[in-house]
Amino acid sequence: MSSWAKCFGIISATSALLLASCAERRVRVTSSPPGARVWLNDQDIGRTPTEARFTFYGSYDLRMELRGFEPYHAEHTANAPVHEYPGPDLVAAAYPGRIKHLVEWHIDLEPTPESVLAPTEAREQLLDRAAALRERTRTDTRD
Repeated sequence: MSSWAKCFGIISATSALLLASCAERRVRVTSSPPGARVWLNDQDIGRTPTEARFTFYGSYDLRMELRGFEPYHAEHTANAPVHEYPGPDLVAAAYPGRIKHLVEWHIDLEPTPESVLAPTEAREQLLDRAAALRERTRTDTRD
């Protein structure tokens, strides 16, 4: 192996180590109201407001639950910043400080009907929804 190839290999490995050691990726999840239990890719990360580290940019499965509010479940994306793209990442690797990237997701939770209605009205709505579902299943099985 030529000395140029060895030198290139050492520089590449050093750049990769520097990049890995100087990048800090975090996601912050907040909700309105606060206090919801949060799962990121089925891992419990605490109650809102909360933060967690992540390794890879891309899609994440986010679930939230809070008593008196509808459960929340959706896919969210952590987009890579410019300094993570090929080319600028070499400049970022040479930067002597720590590069931090924070992805923020805020969720407005919807209250359950039972938590905002009078008990009798909530019961009536529940019975109406149950009757509509029963009717829909009867018509779906006949087709």
